Amino acid sequence: MKAASIDIGTNTLRLLVADVTGGVVKPVFYDRKITRLGGGYDPDSGIHPDSAERTLAALAHFRELLNESGVDTVLPVATSVVRRAANRDWFVTEARTKYDLNINVLTGEEEARLTLKGVKSIFDKDPVRMTMVDIGGGSTEFVMTVGSELRAAYSMDMGVVHLTEKYLNNDPTEEKEMILLEDEVEWNFITLEEKVISDKIHMPLYSKEKGGVLVGTAGTVTTLAAIIQELPAYDREKVNNFELNYWQVEECYHKLVKMTLAEREAVLSLEKGREDLIIAGTAIVLKAMKFFDSPTMVVSDSGLLEGVLLNSPQLCA
Repeated sequence: MKAASIDIGTNTLRLLVADVTGGVVKPVFYDRKITRLGGGYDPDSGIHPDSAERTLAALAHFRELLNESGVDTVLPVATSVVRRAANRDWFVTEARTKYDLNINVLTGEEEARLTLKGVKSIFDKDPVRMTMVDIGGGSTEFVMTVGSELRAAYSMDMGVVHLTEKYLNNDPTEEKEMILLEDEVEWNFITLEEKVISDKIHMPLYSKEKGGVLVGTAGTVTTLAAIIQELPAYDREKVNNFELNYWQVEECYHKLVKMTLAEREAVLSLEKGREDLIIAGTAIVLKAMKFFDSPTMVVSDSGLLEGVLLNSPQLCA
């Protein structure tokens, strides 16, 4: 059956049209638009009108593609910024009435579980122990598994849009800004450690030395994989299952921090619209690799979009 999933994220909108048969997702085509829905977010009023307008325009484009593709089922989901926005009902209603898109606003736990399902699709068999890190615009999800069983899932308010807008206001970035950003990332991982200890999880068992596998998904890690490989254009096949090395990522991080926005925009394989966010995202990647005692991180281009399709009883009966 031909079906589509849409991921309405804090920074990026993504569309996947695929043939889904017997629990296997075969992509037909993929599209993405950086609209920064979380840009200018206000806790009291919610999503900024300009950000909503950009995002609804992208959804209009997606609807045109869907009409042309002849899909049988469309499954749109929204994540961090929409779920906490004071005006979420307005936004969801606009998408439904204008573009016939019935958005399911996911909780952090649902987002983590569905992303894990999609990430696991890149492996031939489940790793003995795996930690998945999903770095989003408004939050970062961590999922820990033992074999096929979910051991724990955590959603932290540590997203690249939030961190960038809060701390990185100069071009090029100043040292004092980086100290503040890295301090907040550190604080979030201290909080994560408290949660892990509270759940009685023995962290050393998830280290690479003990056979644990650390997997990263979403735009930061896929962009880093493209940059490090010096891909002339984004190639999903070369990004999926690529293994990031801590020292390569650290070297890349230090170079990116010293660049201006214009210089970062010109970096080979760096997606337009991600030139300011890549610094905060890379800081999270490096801290995650240290936290889980893994000098490498497997990159998954598969994630929430695939997980949404694989979770549908109608598609995978």
